[in-house]
Amino acid sequence: MTVALNTNEPKPLVTLKPETGWANLHLEEIWQFRDLLITLAGRDVKLRYRQTALGAIWVVLQPLLAAGIMTFVFGKVAGLTAPGGLPYLVFAFAGQLGWGAFNGVFSRASTCLLQNTQLVSKVYFPRLVLPISTIFSALIDFLVALAMMVVLIVVYHVHPGLHLLLLPVWLGAIMLLAVGCGLITSALMVSYRDVQYIVPVLLNFLMYASPVAYSLMMVKEKVSAHTYTFFMLNPLSGLLEAFRWSLLGVGTFPVEYVTYSILAAVGVFLVGAVNFKRMERRFADVI
Repeated sequence: MTVALNTNEPKPLVTLKPETGWANLHLEEIWQFRDLLITLAGRDVKLRYRQTALGAIWVVLQPLLAAGIMTFVFGKVAGLTAPGGLPYLVFAFAGQLGWGAFNGVFSRASTCLLQNTQLVSKVYFPRLVLPISTIFSALIDFLVALAMMVVLIVVYHVHPGLHLLLLPVWLGAIMLLAVGCGLITSALMVSYRDVQYIVPVLLNFLMYASPVAYSLMMVKEKVSAHTYTFFMLNPLSGLLEAFRWSLLGVGTFPVEYVTYSILAAVGVFLVGAVNFKRMERRFADVI
C-alpha cells in the first residue's frame, strides 16, 4: 500500500492506494527480514532431524530405496535399459535426486502457512518469507543425498565431464518451479483445507509423469510425436533430463524443451508470488 501526499489542498491529505500486480510483491522486504528468514530455515532443519534415530541417513535411504524399487520394476520387470550402459540403479538414483529437490520444496512450501498459524495471525512480516525459508532445508537434504550420488559415481566409474558445471542451473530452476507451485497451493490451502490432501496425490502422479525412472529417449521411442509433445509440456520433463545429463553425462539435451522449462519455472514463480500477495491480506482472518 502506497501513501501519496496531496499538496494541492490547504491541509495535507493522506491518500491510501491499494497496490496490485508486480508493485505489490515488495521483494525488498525479504532482505529486510533476512534474520527471520535465517531463523525459520534453521528451525526447519532442527525440527526435521530432532529425535530421529538415523538422522540424516533417512535422506539417503529414502531415494536409495526408491531407486532400488524402480530398478527392479523398470530395469528387471519392464526390461528397460539406462542410456550409455549405466547401471540402472545409478540412473534411477540421479532421477530421484532431482525429483527429491522438487518434492521437498513443493511439499514444505505448500504447508508452511498452516504449520505457522500462530505466527501468521499475530505478527506482521512478509509472508513470502515462510515458503522461501523451506528452500534451505530441502537444499541440505539434497547435499546429503548428493554425497551418496558421488559414492555411486566413483564405485561405478561414471565420468560426468564438464556438463557437471551446469548442474546448479538446473537445480535452481527445479527449486524455483517448486517454490512457485508451493506459493499457489499454500495460499489456496489457507481457505481450502482439501488442498493439503490433494497435493500428495498430485505429487505421486507427477513423479510417474516425469522422467525420474526413465529417460526422454525411452518416451520418444514408445509414444507418438503428439503424445511426446504433450508429455514435454510438463516443465519437469526438460529440467530432470537436463539435470541427469549434467550429473551423469548421458541422455539427451533437448535445448528447445529445456528453454521452455526454464521460462515456465520463472513464469510459475511470478504468477505464484503475485497470487500469494493478492491473497495474503486474508490469511490472518481465515487461517
